[in-house]
Amino acid sequence: MVSALYGAIESGLIYAIMALGVYISFRILDFPDLTVDGSFVTGGAVTSVMIVGGTNPITATLVGALAGLVAGIITGLLHTKGNINPLLAGILMMIALYSVNLRIMGQPNIPLLNETTLFTTLSSMWASFNLDRFLFAPFEWLGMADFAPRTFYVIISMVIIVLVVKKLLDFFLRTEAGITLRATGDNQSMVKSFSTNTSLYIILGMGLSNALVALSGALVVQFNGFADVNLGVGMIIIGLASVIIGEVLFGKDKIVRMTLAVILGSIVYRAIYALALRVDFLEASDMKLITALIVISALVIPNSLEKSRAKREFKKSKNRATTHQEGEVQHASAK
Repeated sequence: MVSALYGAIESGLIYAIMALGVYISFRILDFPDLTVDGSFVTGGAVTSVMIVGGTNPITATLVGALAGLVAGIITGLLHTKGNINPLLAGILMMIALYSVNLRIMGQPNIPLLNETTLFTTLSSMWASFNLDRFLFAPFEWLGMADFAPRTFYVIISMVIIVLVVKKLLDFFLRTEAGITLRATGDNQSMVKSFSTNTSLYIILGMGLSNALVALSGALVVQFNGFADVNLGVGMIIIGLASVIIGEVLFGKDKIVRMTLAVILGSIVYRAIYALALRVDFLEASDMKLITALIVISALVIPNSLEKSRAKREFKKSKNRATTHQEGEVQHASAK
C-alpha cells in the first residue's frame, strides 16, 4: 500500500506537467485539443532517440519539448489559418503524429534501461551528496524504516522540476501576453475588437500546451525505461481527469491556485488509480475504465451536490418568504 502511494506521487508529479498543458488548451483557450495523445509520444520519441544516440539527457529532454511545441503550433495553424474546426484539427494532428512518431523511432518501441537518462543522472548527483541516507534517517529514528521509499531522488527531482514549470507558467500567464491569451479563451470577439491578433495567441497557446505535454512524455519514457509508440493513448483523458479533480478539490479562483490544483489533482488521480488497482476484481487492463469512472464521478458528483445545495437554498428562501408573508397578514389582522 505504502509503496503504491509513493509510486502514485512519483508518476503523479511527472504527469502533472502534461496536465498543465491540457489545462492551457482546454481551460484557458477553450480548445478541445486531441493533439495531446500524439505530442506526448513525440516528446518521448525524440528524447529516447537522442539519448540512444549519445546526446546529453537534459538536452534530449528539452529538444523533445521543442518537438511538442512544433506539433502544437501546427495544430493552431490548422485551426486559425486553415479554418478547420478545433476538434477536427486536433484529431488530424494526432493521426499524423502516429506515423511521424514511428518514423522518428524507426521501430514500435525503444528500450532505455541501459542508457544514461535524466533520472539516472540525477540519482548519481543525489548519491554524491548522500542525500538518500540523510532523508532516510528520520524514518529510522521514528521506527518507520519499512514505510520509507527505497529512493527519494525521483520525488525530489520531480518536485523541483514541477515547481519550476509552475512558477514559469504562473509568471507567463500574468504578463501582458499571458493575460491576452486568457482573454482570447474567455471572449475571442472582444479581444478582436481591440485590434489584437487572436490567431497569434491561439497558436502560441497551443504551442505552449503541447510543449508541456511533450516534456511530460520525455520524462515518462526516461522514468519507465522505454519509449513506445502507443504510450500516448488516452493521455487526454488522464489530463482532463487531473484538471477536473484539481478544480473540484482545490478550487479555481486564481491562476496560481489553479495551476497548483492541477498538479495536486494529478497526484490525487494517480493515488485513486493505484488504490483502485488493489481491488480484487480490477486488473491493470481496466485502466481506461477506471479513468472513465474517475472523470465521470468528478463531473457528476459536484454538479449533483451543487443542485442539492441550490434546492436547499431555494426552499429556505421560500420558507422565509412564506413566514414573512404570514407575519404581515397576522400583523394586519391585529390592526
